[in-house]
Amino acid sequence: YQAKFQEAKKASIAKTVNPKLIGKPLSSAVPEYTPATSNGSLDSFDKFNVTSKIGTEFKKESGIQLSKLTDEQVKELALLVSQRGVVFFRDQDITIEEQIELGRKFADPSAGLHTHPVTDAESDLGDKVLKISSEFNEYYNQDPVYANNGWHTDITFEPSPSNYAILKIVHPPETGGDTLWASGYAAYDKLSKPFQKFLEGLTAYHSSFQQFGAIAEINGRQLRTDRGGENHSINLDAVHPVIRTNPVTGLKSLFVNKVFTKRIVELSKPESESILQQLFQVVVDNHDIQVRFKWNKNDVAIWDNRSTFHNATPDYGKQYREGHRVTALGELPFFDPKSKSETESLST
Repeated sequence: YQAKFQEAKKASIAKTVNPKLIGKPLSSAVPEYTPATSNGSLDSFDKFNVTSKIGTEFKKESGIQLSKLTDEQVKELALLVSQRGVVFFRDQDITIEEQIELGRKFADPSAGLHTHPVTDAESDLGDKVLKISSEFNEYYNQDPVYANNGWHTDITFEPSPSNYAILKIVHPPETGGDTLWASGYAAYDKLSKPFQKFLEGLTAYHSSFQQFGAIAEINGRQLRTDRGGENHSINLDAVHPVIRTNPVTGLKSLFVNKVFTKRIVELSKPESESILQQLFQVVVDNHDIQVRFKWNKNDVAIWDNRSTFHNATPDYGKQYREGHRVTALGELPFFDPKSKSETESLST
């Protein structure tokens, strides 16, 4: 299968769109937005920050169940996830149907939930749930030797990418399979101020045609074009700001990732390759902006794709691992020059 995948991947590379030939330029307009404020509705549930920069976990003993949250509590949870990057819940009873409904509450109403481009139209979990399993991962594992090649942000190849994602692990391996997240806010703050200013206003070309186009080809499937929001193109590519503003917090975040970001549009190819490699390494090399989560059965993680990166650890050999992800779609990415860094926000 891997041999067929590599052949199909090579063929798909030739079909990849040149970023210089993409149609209309990315709009520099900043939409109206107001950062959210806390309503305190989750204060009665005990939780702790797993690290100083990213990750909050609700204690199992608190009794919190995602299946029983009120609409006000969902709003508060969305704010917490945007502030802390990722939030963890132990031993959740939430069903597939309830997980989908929770995802809809997180999604931009005009965009809804994402349908993955290689989701089978006859999937037993439905269009809006991506089954993430050890079998699925084998289809597009880029390099099983170097685990750090997997750092990414979900579906940035879409014009309307994800705001929040909800993953429930229903079958963890006995050992291994941890997931790591890194903060995009903290990654931005790692950059020098002149470098930050240089990157602000630049745009990057994202594509997944090489991965998912190859998967569809060797499985005899058509790529899905009914993927929600403005996500209809068969090219599976988009252009987004290199530095993005999260409208929930009003904070700046680094928004390029190792798996899907192919080119900084305004730069020459050698310049782009050099700078992207620097930015990727900020995420990979700095464990002080990362958090690692060890899964147990029925644990749930919810993260904000606008300001985080994540990477599953492929260290469980032939053991089976399965999770179900619901991916909410958000606003079109934008950069607000008046937005602040996390460091600036904390100092005011």
